[in-house]
Amino acid sequence: MSTHVFDEAIALQAQPDGSWTGHTHPAYANMVGPFGGITAAQALNGVLQHPERLGDPVSLTVNFCAALTDGPFTVMARAARTNRSTQHWTIEIQQGDAIVMTGTAVTAVRRETWGVDEEPMPLCPPPAEVPPPQVMAPMEFVKRYEQLPVTGQLPAVWDGSGHSSLTQIWVRDNPPRPLDFASLACISDVFFPRVFIRRATHVPVGTVSLTVYFHASTEQLAQTGTGYLLGQAQAQAFRNGFFDQSSQLWNEAGVLLVTTHQIVYYKQ
Repeated sequence: MSTHVFDEAIALQAQPDGSWTGHTHPAYANMVGPFGGITAAQALNGVLQHPERLGDPVSLTVNFCAALTDGPFTVMARAARTNRSTQHWTIEIQQGDAIVMTGTAVTAVRRETWGVDEEPMPLCPPPAEVPPPQVMAPMEFVKRYEQLPVTGQLPAVWDGSGHSSLTQIWVRDNPPRPLDFASLACISDVFFPRVFIRRATHVPVGTVSLTVYFHASTEQLAQTGTGYLLGQAQAQAFRNGFFDQSSQLWNEAGVLLVTTHQIVYYKQ
Protein backbone atom coordinates (compact mmCIF):
# COMPACT_ATOMS: atom_id res chain seq x y z
CA MET A 1 0.00 0.00 0.00
CA SER A 2 1.51 3.32 -1.07
CA THR A 3 1.82 6.25 1.30
CA HIS A 4 -0.31 9.32 0.65
CA VAL A 5 1.75 12.32 -0.40
CA PHE A 6 0.47 14.27 2.62
CA ASP A 7 1.88 11.64 4.99
CA GLU A 8 5.20 11.83 3.16
CA ALA A 9 5.23 15.61 3.57
CA ILE A 10 4.58 15.66 7.34
CA ALA A 11 6.80 12.68 8.18
CA LEU A 12 9.15 13.37 11.11
CA GLN A 13 12.04 11.38 12.55
CA ALA A 14 12.62 11.41 16.29
CA GLN A 15 16.05 12.58 17.49
CA PRO A 16 17.91 11.70 20.72
CA ASP A 17 17.52 15.25 22.08
CA GLY A 18 13.72 15.09 21.81
CA SER A 19 13.47 17.09 18.60
CA TRP A 20 12.15 15.88 15.25
CA THR A 21 13.66 16.27 11.79
CA GLY A 22 11.69 16.61 8.58
CA HIS A 23 12.11 17.82 5.01
CA THR A 24 10.11 20.13 2.81
CA HIS A 25 8.17 18.34 0.07
CA PRO A 26 7.95 19.55 -3.54
CA ALA A 27 4.29 18.50 -3.76
CA TYR A 28 3.36 21.31 -1.34
CA ALA A 29 5.46 24.08 -2.85
CA ASN A 30 4.06 27.60 -2.94
CA MET A 31 5.31 30.61 -4.90
CA VAL A 32 8.08 31.14 -2.33
CA GLY A 33 8.92 28.18 -0.12
CA PRO A 34 6.34 25.64 1.06
CA PHE A 35 2.59 26.17 1.47
CA GLY A 36 1.92 27.57 4.94
CA GLY A 37 -0.69 24.93 5.69
CA ILE A 38 1.81 22.11 5.32
CA THR A 39 4.22 23.90 7.66
CA ALA A 40 1.43 24.21 10.24
CA ALA A 41 0.69 20.49 9.84
CA GLN A 42 4.37 19.61 10.29
CA ALA A 43 4.52 21.70 13.45
CA LEU A 44 1.36 20.06 14.80
CA ASN A 45 2.74 16.63 13.95
CA GLY A 46 5.62 17.33 16.31
CA VAL A 47 3.00 17.49 19.06
CA LEU A 48 0.85 14.63 17.78
CA GLN A 49 3.86 12.29 17.67
CA HIS A 50 5.21 13.34 21.07
CA PRO A 51 5.18 10.50 23.64
CA GLU A 52 4.04 12.89 26.39
CA ARG A 53 0.98 14.22 24.53
CA LEU A 54 -2.26 14.38 26.48
CA GLY A 55 -5.52 14.35 24.50
CA ASP A 56 -6.29 15.83 21.09
CA PRO A 57 -5.65 19.28 19.61
CA VAL A 58 -7.90 22.14 20.67
CA SER A 59 -5.91 25.01 19.16
CA LEU A 60 -2.76 25.66 17.16
CA THR A 61 -1.05 29.00 16.52
CA VAL A 62 1.89 29.30 14.15
CA ASN A 63 3.90 32.48 13.54
CA PHE A 64 5.89 32.57 10.32
CA CYS A 65 9.14 34.35 11.17
CA ALA A 66 10.69 33.71 7.76
CA ALA A 67 10.00 31.69 4.65
CA LEU A 68 11.24 28.10 4.86
CA THR A 69 13.69 27.14 2.16
CA ASP A 70 13.63 23.79 0.40
CA GLY A 71 15.51 21.28 2.50
CA PRO A 72 15.66 19.76 5.98
CA PHE A 73 14.29 21.36 9.13
CA THR A 74 14.02 20.58 12.83
CA VAL A 75 10.82 20.69 14.91
CA MET A 76 11.05 21.17 18.65
CA ALA A 77 7.77 20.61 20.55
CA ARG A 78 7.84 20.94 24.33
CA ALA A 79 5.04 20.51 26.86
CA ALA A 80 5.24 23.76 28.81
CA ARG A 81 2.55 22.77 31.30
CA THR A 82 0.30 19.76 31.84
CA ASN A 83 -2.89 20.05 33.84
CA ARG A 84 -5.46 17.38 34.67
CA SER A 85 -7.15 17.49 31.27
CA THR A 86 -5.25 20.11 29.22
CA GLN A 87 -1.70 20.46 27.99
CA HIS A 88 0.08 23.58 26.72
CA TRP A 89 2.83 23.30 24.11
CA THR A 90 5.51 25.53 22.67
CA ILE A 91 6.77 24.74 19.16
CA GLU A 92 9.67 25.93 17.02
CA ILE A 93 10.85 25.06 13.54
CA GLN A 94 14.51 25.72 12.82
CA GLN A 95 16.58 25.65 9.63
CA GLY A 96 20.31 25.92 10.12
CA ASP A 97 20.88 28.39 12.95
CA ALA A 98 17.65 30.34 12.28
CA ILE A 99 14.22 30.00 13.85
CA VAL A 100 11.74 30.21 10.95
CA MET A 101 8.51 29.46 12.82
CA THR A 102 7.32 29.77 16.41
CA GLY A 103 4.05 28.44 17.73
CA THR A 104 1.89 27.19 20.54
CA ALA A 105 -0.72 24.45 20.82
CA VAL A 106 -3.24 23.26 23.37
CA THR A 107 -4.33 19.64 23.58
CA ALA A 108 -7.04 18.31 25.85
CA VAL A 109 -8.95 15.23 26.91
CA ARG A 110 -12.43 16.03 25.62
CA ARG A 111 -15.53 15.02 27.53
CA GLU A 112 -19.19 14.87 26.62
CA THR A 113 -21.08 18.11 27.40
CA TRP A 114 -24.00 20.09 26.07
CA GLY A 115 -23.08 21.54 22.68
CA VAL A 116 -24.45 23.39 19.65
CA ASP A 117 -23.07 24.89 16.43
CA GLU A 118 -24.21 28.53 16.35
CA GLU A 119 -22.50 29.14 13.00
CA PRO A 120 -24.72 27.25 10.52
CA MET A 121 -23.32 25.77 7.34
CA PRO A 122 -24.14 28.09 4.42
CA LEU A 123 -26.79 26.97 1.97
CA CYS A 124 -24.76 25.84 -1.04
CA PRO A 125 -25.32 23.33 -3.84
CA PRO A 126 -23.85 19.88 -3.11
CA PRO A 127 -20.43 18.97 -4.52
CA ALA A 128 -21.91 16.91 -7.36
CA GLU A 129 -23.61 20.05 -8.70
CA VAL A 130 -20.59 22.38 -8.54
CA PRO A 131 -18.30 22.56 -11.61
CA PRO A 132 -14.51 22.66 -11.28
CA PRO A 133 -12.81 26.06 -11.14
CA GLN A 134 -12.37 28.11 -14.29
CA VAL A 135 -8.84 29.12 -13.25
CA MET A 136 -6.20 26.97 -11.55
CA ALA A 137 -3.36 28.69 -9.73
CA PRO A 138 0.08 27.46 -10.85
CA MET A 139 1.44 26.64 -7.37
CA GLU A 140 2.15 22.95 -6.83
CA PHE A 141 0.23 22.68 -3.55
CA VAL A 142 -3.01 23.62 -5.31
CA LYS A 143 -2.91 20.26 -7.10
CA ARG A 144 -3.05 18.49 -3.74
CA TYR A 145 -6.67 19.55 -3.28
CA GLU A 146 -9.86 18.93 -5.20
CA GLN A 147 -11.59 22.32 -5.09
CA LEU A 148 -15.11 23.12 -6.27
CA PRO A 149 -15.75 26.85 -5.82
CA VAL A 150 -19.31 27.97 -5.13
CA THR A 151 -18.46 31.66 -4.99
CA GLY A 152 -15.38 33.86 -4.74
CA GLN A 153 -12.99 31.80 -6.83
CA LEU A 154 -9.63 33.07 -8.09
CA PRO A 155 -10.21 35.88 -10.62
CA ALA A 156 -10.11 34.93 -14.30
CA VAL A 157 -9.03 38.50 -15.11
CA TRP A 158 -6.86 40.56 -12.78
CA ASP A 159 -8.42 43.93 -13.53
CA GLY A 160 -9.12 45.36 -10.08
CA SER A 161 -12.83 44.62 -10.35
CA GLY A 162 -13.23 42.62 -7.13
CA HIS A 163 -16.03 43.66 -4.77
CA SER A 164 -16.11 41.04 -1.98
CA SER A 165 -13.58 38.87 -0.16
CA LEU A 166 -16.06 36.04 0.50
CA THR A 167 -15.21 32.56 -0.78
CA GLN A 168 -17.29 29.41 -0.40
CA ILE A 169 -15.79 26.19 -1.70
CA TRP A 170 -16.07 22.42 -1.45
CA VAL A 171 -12.63 20.92 -0.88
CA ARG A 172 -10.87 17.67 0.01
CA ASP A 173 -7.45 16.07 -0.36
CA ASN A 174 -6.42 14.95 -3.84
CA PRO A 175 -6.24 11.99 -3.94
CA PRO A 176 -8.85 11.56 -1.19
CA ARG A 177 -7.48 10.75 2.26
CA PRO A 178 -9.33 10.12 5.55
CA LEU A 179 -9.40 13.35 7.54
CA ASP A 180 -7.35 13.67 10.74
CA PHE A 181 -6.11 16.57 12.86
CA ALA A 182 -2.92 17.11 10.85
CA SER A 183 -4.67 17.19 7.48
CA LEU A 184 -7.45 19.38 8.92
CA ALA A 185 -4.83 21.89 10.08
CA CYS A 186 -3.32 21.91 6.60
CA ILE A 187 -6.58 22.22 4.66
CA SER A 188 -7.63 25.08 6.94
CA ASP A 189 -5.12 27.28 5.12
CA VAL A 190 -6.23 26.30 1.60
CA PHE A 191 -7.97 29.62 0.88
CA PHE A 192 -6.18 32.11 -1.34
CA PRO A 193 -5.28 35.44 0.31
CA ARG A 194 -8.42 37.52 0.63
CA VAL A 195 -6.79 40.56 -0.96
CA PHE A 196 -6.60 38.64 -4.25
CA ILE A 197 -10.35 38.01 -4.19
CA ARG A 198 -11.33 41.48 -2.92
CA ARG A 199 -9.17 43.46 -5.35
CA ALA A 200 -8.64 41.09 -8.30
CA THR A 201 -5.11 42.48 -8.28
CA HIS A 202 -1.74 40.75 -7.87
CA VAL A 203 0.11 42.03 -4.79
CA PRO A 204 2.91 40.48 -2.70
CA VAL A 205 1.47 38.75 0.40
CA GLY A 206 2.61 36.54 3.26
CA THR A 207 0.84 35.06 6.29
CA VAL A 208 2.31 36.36 9.54
CA SER A 209 0.29 34.38 12.08
CA LEU A 210 -2.35 31.65 11.77
CA THR A 211 -4.54 30.20 14.53
CA VAL A 212 -6.64 27.07 14.09
CA TYR A 213 -9.39 26.11 16.53
CA PHE A 214 -10.38 22.45 16.39
CA HIS A 215 -14.02 21.79 17.28
CA ALA A 216 -14.17 18.22 15.94
CA SER A 217 -13.62 15.11 17.98
CA THR A 218 -11.67 12.13 16.71
CA GLU A 219 -14.99 10.36 16.12
CA GLN A 220 -16.34 13.24 14.02
CA LEU A 221 -13.20 13.22 11.89
CA ALA A 222 -13.60 9.48 11.36
CA GLN A 223 -17.24 10.01 10.35
CA THR A 224 -16.14 12.67 7.85
CA GLY A 225 -13.68 10.23 6.27
CA THR A 226 -12.73 11.21 2.71
CA GLY A 227 -15.80 13.37 2.16
CA TYR A 228 -15.80 16.96 1.03
CA LEU A 229 -15.58 19.90 3.40
CA LEU A 230 -17.46 23.13 2.79
CA GLY A 231 -15.08 25.98 3.43
CA GLN A 232 -15.91 29.65 3.86
CA ALA A 233 -13.40 32.48 4.17
CA GLN A 234 -13.71 36.26 4.41
CA ALA A 235 -11.65 39.22 5.53
CA GLN A 236 -12.77 41.86 8.02
CA ALA A 237 -10.35 44.71 7.31
CA PHE A 238 -7.51 45.67 4.95
CA ARG A 239 -5.37 48.44 6.40
CA ASN A 240 -1.78 49.70 6.68
CA GLY A 241 -0.22 46.69 5.00
CA PHE A 242 -2.08 43.93 6.87
CA PHE A 243 -5.43 42.19 6.58
CA ASP A 244 -7.10 39.44 8.53
CA GLN A 245 -9.17 36.55 7.27
CA SER A 246 -11.46 34.16 9.10
CA SER A 247 -12.57 30.79 7.81
CA GLN A 248 -14.77 27.86 8.75
CA LEU A 249 -14.92 24.26 7.52
CA TRP A 250 -18.00 22.01 7.80
CA ASN A 251 -18.32 18.38 6.76
CA GLU A 252 -21.10 17.28 4.42
CA ALA A 253 -23.30 16.45 7.43
CA GLY A 254 -23.16 20.12 8.47
CA VAL A 255 -20.85 19.66 11.48
CA LEU A 256 -18.52 22.61 12.07
CA LEU A 257 -15.09 21.00 12.33
CA VAL A 258 -12.69 23.91 12.56
CA THR A 259 -12.48 27.71 12.57
CA THR A 260 -9.39 29.77 11.84
CA HIS A 261 -8.12 33.32 11.96
CA GLN A 262 -4.98 34.73 10.44
CA ILE A 263 -3.21 38.02 9.84
CA VAL A 264 -1.54 38.53 6.47
CA TYR A 265 1.00 41.08 5.20
CA TYR A 266 0.44 42.75 1.85
CA LYS A 267 2.64 45.26 0.09
CA GLN A 268 0.31 47.61 -1.79
